[in-house]
Amino acid sequence: MGGKIIAGIGTSHVPSIGGAYDRGRTQTPAWKPLFDAYVPVREWLQDIKPDVAIMVYNDHGADFFFDKYPTFAVGCADRYAIADEGFGTRPLPAIPGDLAFSQHLCRALVYDEFDITVCQKMAVEHGFLVPMHLCFDHDKGTWPVASVPIAVNVLQHPLPTARRCFRLGQAIRRAVESYEDRDLRVAIIGTGGMSHQLTGKHFGDMQRDNDLDFLDRIENDPQSLTGLTHQTLMERFGVEGIELIMWLVMRGALSNQVKRVHRHYYAPMTTGMGLITLEETV
Repeated sequence: MGGKIIAGIGTSHVPSIGGAYDRGRTQTPAWKPLFDAYVPVREWLQDIKPDVAIMVYNDHGADFFFDKYPTFAVGCADRYAIADEGFGTRPLPAIPGDLAFSQHLCRALVYDEFDITVCQKMAVEHGFLVPMHLCFDHDKGTWPVASVPIAVNVLQHPLPTARRCFRLGQAIRRAVESYEDRDLRVAIIGTGGMSHQLTGKHFGDMQRDNDLDFLDRIENDPQSLTGLTHQTLMERFGVEGIELIMWLVMRGALSNQVKRVHRHYYAPMTTGMGLITLEETV
């Protein structure tokens, strides 16, 4: 018995995706290319059947705020509520957790010298929820996987470095592989980005070429991304594009022996929306 990471996903978590989803606008001309891209992702996940999804995301002020914003916060509960981001709670089922695995993960990360914030209560918002309903169907008021939220600070400086995020992913892999209570198949999802800036003279700028280069490198040469400074990342992807460091947590949790199953890029508005799915072959 034991835990095994079987797959990783990098995906954007643009909040307007949630609005389109809730309002039944997934097949409108503007949104159809985006939502159609996730149909094969859901089918693939149904085939490989993960038991747990580790969701690496950032909270945008719903559960944490600037007065107290942890660098890395890990959920350790058997259930996670839907947060109200100011417009009421979205019509989605609460997120089931896996308390025993979360407890192990928290212990293992601390013993691996990551000073995490352990959260016995968390409410999750669009950074978590948009990837969740894009990747998994919620039939009959429930989800097909348990989840572990891992919130990363990409809002308030000082931020964790790209390399630190990659190393967190490596520590997560070690933690999963040391879990011996039962067989556990784990998918890890890194969220955010891609290029976008919502302030200043570069408002609305997207960097398609840089986004596509990132998709190439996150698959084939992730180490080349780990040395990028915050300054360089923001110059290449915009201020909010710094969220891409969360994709490096996902990639650090995977081995070098992965195959790409699916990839997509769509940039209809102010954010480059990227998607890549990677499956372990070892």
